[in-house]
Formats: sequence, structure tokens, C-alpha cells
Amino acid sequence: MKFKYLIAALFMGAALTNCDVDQTREAELPEVDVDVTTEAGQMPAFDVDWAEVETRMETRTIEVPKVRVVMEEETIEVPVIDVDWPDDAGEREERTFMVEADVDRDADLDIKSIFTNGNRIIVVAELDKDGDVLSDGEMMRVSDQVIVNSPDMDVRYYIVGDRPDGEFNRRYTYIKNMSDIKDMMKDGKVIYES
Repeated sequence: MKFKYLIAALFMGAALTNCDVDQTREAELPEVDVDVTTEAGQMPAFDVDWAEVETRMETRTIEVPKVRVVMEEETIEVPVIDVDWPDDAGEREERTFMVEADVDRDADLDIKSIFTNGNRIIVVAELDKDGDVLSDGEMMRVSDQVIVNSPDMDVRYYIVGDRPDGEFNRRYTYIKNMSDIKDMMKDGKVIYES
């Protein structure tokens, strides 16, 4: 019986080693008579002072993007690709494959090809940033899209070109040229080329 209380006290002591602990009452084990009568004992009591956490507000100067988006309706030509998928590919639906990039200069972003290797659709675009630099701090979003009737498959997006600065541009994988993904394209079937 004494052994169980000793073990319990050791575990409590180990659990509270990361705190400032002040004991407020001594432990007392029960007294046991040989004729199996016992007196109640008591567990030790503790006051625990946990680590103090302070939260405050400070004024700091950071760069915050200010985006002004003007949505205008335009009638444009969008490629719509009907693919005769194998019967075991699953149910098909019209899906829009879109690539976007935030750039600090006039640029073009065009989807160059879409192909499949059986279990995945790979969308490859090209970013051409040869235009004039925008005014200080301005950014422009460029995009392209293609609509394909396809089954629900994993889609990977690659953009040929240098990744522009900015957190938004981490959504896609940027590559130097098509040879970076040649293993993925091996035995692939092209379903769109511009």
C-alpha cells in the first residue's frame, strides 16, 4: 500500500517539473493495524504557479499588398477540348484548367500543352516577362485557361519561366524548360497544344 502512494507521488513530481511548485500540506500515509483496521490518509496538496504569458500589441511597419481588382465582363475565345477518354477513366465533366501569375511588368502567360499519362493531367504554360516594368510597387496578374471535359484526376501545373517574386506565385511549379518534366511526359498523350 505504501509503495503505491510512493509511486503516485513520484509521478506527480515528475509531471510538475516544468512549474514552480510550493507544497502546502505534508503527505500522510494511512496507518494500518494488523487486524486490518485502517485510518484514512491524505494526499499532499500543492499551489502551482504556471509560466506567465503576456500578450501585447506593437506598432510595426510592414509591407501590405493593396490590390485593386476591377472585374469586367468580356467576350473572349476560350479553348474547349472534348476528349474521348477510355471507358474505365470514370465520369467526365467540364473542368477549367487555369494558370495565373503576379508580375511587376507587362507579361504574357499562355497554356502551351495539356497531356495525360493515364493517372494524371499535366498542364504546361509559358511565362514571357519581356514587357515594360510597371510603376514602382505595382503588380499585374496574368492568366490563361483551357476547358477540358475530363474525369476527376490529379492535375499538376508547370510554368516554363522564372518564378516572379511574391507569395501568390508559389501556387505553381516553375521549370526552366520542358526537358525538366520529360520523364513525366514519357508515354503521355497530348490532349491540347497551342
